Amino acid sequence: MSTTDRTLHRQAALTAGRPAPHIPPRRTKAHVIKDDAEAIAIAKELARDFAVGSAERDRQRRLPVAEIERFSQSGLWAITVPKAYGGAGVSTVTLAEVTAIISAADSSIGQIPQNHFFMLEALRLSGSDEQKAHYFQRVLDGDRLGNAFTEIGTKTPVDYKTHFTDRDGKLLLNGQKFYATGSLFAHIIVAVAKGQNGRVHLVFIDRATPGLDLVDDWTSFGQRSTGSGTVTFDDVEITPFQVVDHDENFDQPTPIGPFAQIIHSAVQVGIARGALAETISYVRAHARPFFELTIEHGYEDPHTIHAVGDVSIRVHAADALLARAGHILDIATANPTAQTVADASIAVAEVKALGTEVAQLASTKLIELGGARSTLEAYGLDRYWRNARTHSLHDPVRWKYHHIGNFYLNDQLPPRHGAI
Repeated sequence: MSTTDRTLHRQAALTAGRPAPHIPPRRTKAHVIKDDAEAIAIAKELARDFAVGSAERDRQRRLPVAEIERFSQSGLWAITVPKAYGGAGVSTVTLAEVTAIISAADSSIGQIPQNHFFMLEALRLSGSDEQKAHYFQRVLDGDRLGNAFTEIGTKTPVDYKTHFTDRDGKLLLNGQKFYATGSLFAHIIVAVAKGQNGRVHLVFIDRATPGLDLVDDWTSFGQRSTGSGTVTFDDVEITPFQVVDHDENFDQPTPIGPFAQIIHSAVQVGIARGALAETISYVRAHARPFFELTIEHGYEDPHTIHAVGDVSIRVHAADALLARAGHILDIATANPTAQTVADASIAVAEVKALGTEVAQLASTKLIELGGARSTLEAYGLDRYWRNARTHSLHDPVRWKYHHIGNFYLNDQLPPRHGAI
């Protein structure tokens, strides 16, 4: 793409949405969480507050800038930093549970740090000691990483035109990304780009770097406040220290694929929990009995009772699969082999498949059991289904069933990539 074409492309993107929010430099260092129990306790405290404005943020498409600042300052965005670098190094079980707790309150907020944690894991696996020390410390201090991963207009979501080349002794990055969840709130943008050798790399770029532009042009009907819009790179100057070989994470067995997916799975499980809790609360407060019955309250309807029981069982099953997958993934993290990584990928695929189904079931039953009044915009109850459906499209669940079946029926190990 010529310089003129890049400029026109960038201008087209910039006029399609709103400017990115201003993210001021950190004034204070973030709290450092010490262990798993503290992480869970803080997540529950934050979730109670985040739930209060969830419907309004969704209705207004208001970016949760203040909420994300509180979220990261709480120390929760640094819980996967290894103990050797000063972090809590929590288990994957805990990371998944923290994500589900936050997602039950507001699934947009729950999803936003997904790629932050993914990039930290990639850094742990492939970064140099110097890169780990530098970026882990910045995250411990409160800096947030944002994703610039997927592009539109390519044959598949994992085809990348974004690249960096050596021009007159300078490394220059060019390209454009979409679905850049987390970048609008980030201090560091992590771009996925091809190097001159054709391999895929991660490039860590400070937000204020010249040539980097962020655009709030995300218009999906669900996950409205994730800010998953456009990031553009026009001759962004980088250094080798900012570059990490990402293909290396898939050249050999590593847990990075199921690690990425268990966070997405936890978002779906969280939505299911939130929708079930909302169903119980709404039905108890507002549902009226069917006129053929002689009962006094809607929550006495035997069909309603059966439906809530059915959804509860399925949500609890998803909870159990999420914890199980976390334990199996922790085993693969401690001892990554072809078999342990495959076991983790399949276990995570199972909870992703069930969690996705249950989130949509629970959010549908919320409206069905709530009755006609539950559809009023003032309640915002439709956001659970819209969020579950939108987030489920991150990668197709139909392929989870394929790989799960092939694993059990034909002893076929799943492929190694970020979507399994």
